[in-house]
Amino acid sequence: MPHPPTKGRGAPANASPTRFNLKAREEDGDWLDEREDIDGPLPKLRTSVTEEFPKSILTFNSSPDLPFDRSVNAYRGCEHGCAYCYARPTHAYHDLSPGLDFESKLFAKPDGAELLRATLAKRSYKPAPIAIGTNTDPYQPIEDRYRITRQILELMVEAQHPIVITTKSARVTRDIDLLAALARKRLTGVAISVTTLDGALARVLEPRASAPAKRLEAVRALSDAGIYVHVNIAPVIPAITDHELEAIADAAAEAGAKSISWIPLRLPHEVAPLFRDWLDVHYPDRAKKVMNILRDMRGGKDNDARFGSRMRGGGPWAELTRTRMKRLMRKYALGMDKWHVRSDLFMRPNADGQMSLL
Repeated sequence: MPHPPTKGRGAPANASPTRFNLKAREEDGDWLDEREDIDGPLPKLRTSVTEEFPKSILTFNSSPDLPFDRSVNAYRGCEHGCAYCYARPTHAYHDLSPGLDFESKLFAKPDGAELLRATLAKRSYKPAPIAIGTNTDPYQPIEDRYRITRQILELMVEAQHPIVITTKSARVTRDIDLLAALARKRLTGVAISVTTLDGALARVLEPRASAPAKRLEAVRALSDAGIYVHVNIAPVIPAITDHELEAIADAAAEAGAKSISWIPLRLPHEVAPLFRDWLDVHYPDRAKKVMNILRDMRGGKDNDARFGSRMRGGGPWAELTRTRMKRLMRKYALGMDKWHVRSDLFMRPNADGQMSLL
């Protein structure tokens, strides 16, 4: 039986992390049946934030699938609660569930900007675009409280360092002053993810992310401010959102986006059973169809983690989607521009944030 949905959350339930020999969480079924009779109604699931203080915040990668070699993630976990989020398995490293724990037990790095400053100040540091929002969203709701993303952007302006942002939140417009200052020197670009234009679907698929209409308003506001905006139609979910490609491309072009792209749904590790649960709860009539198409696209498996194919997929469905996207790019001239940021303006900041006397 599918788990009943938790209001305002994406994952129907918690899933036990099993990849690290951690003890699976087991609860007695009889006790669950009687718990509310004994203790009363279950308390509402609340979001908690744990502050962590790592020694560094800049992460490097050598993935051939990614157009950047370094990234910053100011937060772990994401309150947006997207049912499909490929970052969910990272919570297993904390012995927390990639399910509801991922979207309710969050971690913040309040000294993130200071850590990044120390890295940029090193004589050995060579500038190249930093990507932010590649794992969890830099503009999720707790950014209102911590403002770590804004502090990082302030450092980017000071150091004239390139940075590119991925988000599905309209909160990005709150930093439009800093982004516009960077954009004037071709030091930034913003990618906004739009999965669907259907508000009702978005409320169960991405329950605490900005509504689709708000994201398109953000595209317009950023574009009007002279900031390069890319719309990423991701993930594209077969038999759920794939029919919306044309409508999203049309809306992106109307809002002023300069380019578009797409990524098929990925289901690494614990995301696969969580997403199957989500389908059973919200789309039981087509759950089997969705998973069959996904497996056809992923070589008969729920997921294909190989470089070169994990972001593209294979088979007829993936090829058809690629053909549709190429036609849309030509129709709206989306993707003809090149999203390049420059690194030649970099000014090494002082490690302590103070101006030099010499």
